[in-house]
Amino acid sequence: MAKSTFEYVKNFEVDDTLLPNTWIVVRLDGKCFHKFSDDHNFAKPNDIRALKLMNYAAFTILREFNDVLMAFGQSDEYSFIFKKQTTLHKRRSAKLLTTMTSKFTSSYVYHWEKFFENDLLKYPPAFDGRVVLYPSDENLIDYMKWRQADVHINNLYNTSFWTLIQKGKLSPSQAEKRLCGTVSADKNEILFQEFGINYNNEPEIFKRGTLLMRQNMLFNNKAKNIIVDIHDDMLKDKFWKQHSSLLSLKQKEINLYNGPTTDIISEQTSLIIE
Repeated sequence: MAKSTFEYVKNFEVDDTLLPNTWIVVRLDGKCFHKFSDDHNFAKPNDIRALKLMNYAAFTILREFNDVLMAFGQSDEYSFIFKKQTTLHKRRSAKLLTTMTSKFTSSYVYHWEKFFENDLLKYPPAFDGRVVLYPSDENLIDYMKWRQADVHINNLYNTSFWTLIQKGKLSPSQAEKRLCGTVSADKNEILFQEFGINYNNEPEIFKRGTLLMRQNMLFNNKAKNIIVDIHDDMLKDKFWKQHSSLLSLKQKEINLYNGPTTDIISEQTSLIIE
């Protein structure tokens, strides 16, 4: 095709190619999700249906894009970690961000009925996102620890807050005032002494979020690459020692994960399996 006289406008495009040999993290967050959750009557402090839907939307991304090594989610956010050597979309930031955001959002809407059944979706949700680069394995591990620490802080507060309202019959402003200035030990004490709730017995998915990762497993003596959901404690070095090969895979080992992924997810959180 002959060049057009208007083709010069391409020169205004900015080169947004991401640095090579760095970990690419795309983090998506729900936009105005407090209102969205209220309008759709999400259970407080946690709605297991909503969490499973988030996990399933993330699963569809890992299933489609083998360059996504793993993903971590909690509440209304999900982080997608790409293989360090990925060349997907030539490492263009805008391409990666828009692809992940649109795929996740459309999957969330498309699979809504699987988890909410007769509760109709009143209006489409929105997710925004950002791309962050981490140069070292240590930086990436600290990022994952940071996001999981955020799960604990937020969930302990929300569990205490909504327990004071639902069981303690306090108003939202009274519950907020009661928790003002408290530390984790204080919140645990309130839950246990006043309501007989041992926070340690809360479901792991609420306390630690969900990590989706790829594993090779044997089924009928055949190796299959599957995506599993786990809720381990990533704040402890034990986890990263146990999964030391996850971030230090050589190219030969990486190829083990490049086969077609299956529609299998572990049943640790009873996610719907296609």
